[in-house]
Amino acid sequence: MKTEQARFNMIEQQIRPWNVLDNGVLELLGVVKREKFLPPEQQELAFMDTQLPLADGSLMLSPKMEARIVQEVAIKKHENALVVGAGTGYLSALLAYHGRHITCVEANPGVFAAAEKTLLREGVVNVTLELGDASHGWCSEADYDVIVLTGSMQALPEKLKQQLKIGGRLFVVLGSAPSMTAYLYNRQSEADFSVKPLFDTSIAADVHAEHVSAFSF
Repeated sequence: MKTEQARFNMIEQQIRPWNVLDNGVLELLGVVKREKFLPPEQQELAFMDTQLPLADGSLMLSPKMEARIVQEVAIKKHENALVVGAGTGYLSALLAYHGRHITCVEANPGVFAAAEKTLLREGVVNVTLELGDASHGWCSEADYDVIVLTGSMQALPEKLKQQLKIGGRLFVVLGSAPSMTAYLYNRQSEADFSVKPLFDTSIAADVHAEHVSAFSF
């Protein structure tokens, strides 16, 4: 009961006030248990409004960020997604519940192994976890209905944009700490993309993303 009260408080006090109003997303947070994707020593922290450390020193996204991403990309049952950065596997599991198949790519072997073990234990069968760097695209012959980048970038690589299907949505956080903005890209045609700024934030950078110098000579 204590756990369920903490989950309720997380949803009502953190997530709903952060403009996550889709009932399907809010209900999903009670189905896919966030604490089960954390090691035992961190499970009591699962419902806190904070980013939690991972094995490689990077950070798991906060609960409200994960929920907002799921709401914004609005994956459907027939759609496939690419997630760049595994975290604990929780975000991919959320997307997998509403989507057809999720390809999740993680560059750090330790994070990869932990996420793989957790997804297997939790019976998430429609997530394929791959070891590698997808910050500049993944498997060039593939394209996706949804792409989510879990680490921030200074610029969005063109190859990732081109792997988005027409009608597809891409979530990315762009900028440099402490000033970053989350964006939703929507591919409208072969050549045209709409770009919607969502909110200001600050998350850890994708260590493999291209660095854009602030100086010009």
